[in-house]
Amino acid sequence: MSGQLEYLKYLHARRQKQLQKKARRAAKLEAEKEAVRVAKMQAEAHEQKETAARKKLFLEQQENERLRHVHTQRKENLQEQKWNEQLNDLFAKIDRLQRESDRLEEIRVIIQNREPSLQALDWDNWLSDPLNLKLADLDFERAVEMFKRDNLMAERRKKTHGKSKKVTPKYALVFSGDRAGATDSYATTTFDPDTYELWNGFTISFWVRPDEVMNQTSVILGSKNNSPESRFKFGIHSNGNINVGIGGTNVTGINNPMEVGKWYNWVITYTGDDKGSGERKVRMWINNDPRMTSNTNTRWANQSAARTIYFGGRNTDGSYSQGFACALTNVAIYNVCKDSNGAFANKVYNNGIKHNYKGDDDLVGYWSFSEGSGITIADTSGNGNNGTFGAISGQTTAYPTWEFIGNVVRR
Repeated sequence: MSGQLEYLKYLHARRQKQLQKKARRAAKLEAEKEAVRVAKMQAEAHEQKETAARKKLFLEQQENERLRHVHTQRKENLQEQKWNEQLNDLFAKIDRLQRESDRLEEIRVIIQNREPSLQALDWDNWLSDPLNLKLADLDFERAVEMFKRDNLMAERRKKTHGKSKKVTPKYALVFSGDRAGATDSYATTTFDPDTYELWNGFTISFWVRPDEVMNQTSVILGSKNNSPESRFKFGIHSNGNINVGIGGTNVTGINNPMEVGKWYNWVITYTGDDKGSGERKVRMWINNDPRMTSNTNTRWANQSAARTIYFGGRNTDGSYSQGFACALTNVAIYNVCKDSNGAFANKVYNNGIKHNYKGDDDLVGYWSFSEGSGITIADTSGNGNNGTFGAISGQTTAYPTWEFIGNVVRR
């Protein structure tokens, strides 16, 4: 019995050792699994940390790039703004210089063309001359100097009994145009371009002051015969450009430099219908600035239209049309082409609005507008094609009006 008991104890102890050994192996295996799990968790945590760090770095780089782009764009915008400001300042300076140059040129022309009074005048009477008034508007100090100088010279002439000068007042005719509400004032003449064979070449020169916005077809002076077609007209097209109509040709694409309220000298020449192809040239200057120099398409086929010219509008088949609100003076017509290079236009412009055409060779019509009153404009070329005020339905209130524009002084 005791041997069996010992054996059973032995078996139990052995069994216990086996169980303990098995438990130790299981614990070791579990520890290894736990170590692997912990290592995996640590690796995942590390990966997440590195991912977060990379993401943070990427976001920081993105933000830095954004800030760099914003900064670069801001610098470029500031640079562009700076350049724009500099360009605007430069353009403004150029504009100021151009305006000042135009002002000085206008002052020069006024001083060149004005005639000093032969007697001492007070300020108000001195300003009655439009050129003096314009000078005062442009440069008051210089106008005062000229006023004082004029009076000083007048006193000296008085003391020294200087030779007397002939003073002739200069006038212009003011026309109403034919817009709604206008009086449709104009003047007729007996001047017929065909009588003087202007198709063989002509020159016309006149001074005009636009008094209305130039956005409708208007004629300063001229005529048109519709059938057969023949033109001799000079004015404005509805597109605002200069309009020159000669014979069968109507030119409407000439750039218009004129401003309302300012005086301009027009000179137009035609070499003649008897010239060969390419030599029938029409040229035009406004204030001696070439406006048309290469037109060679003009033809004057109808040479028996018998349409006399009107001032302040157009004689269209014997009736007034296309009136222009303007002032007009010093109209001269020659039956030859007097200018091919601008020399004649330059001479007339430099002499000013009081230029005297009388006595020139080949002059076939000259209306100096020196009357200042009445309803007749004398043709002093010697051909007697006087102008007479026209009016719609005989209304004398619709007549053009005289305007004093200064004195012409000659010894």
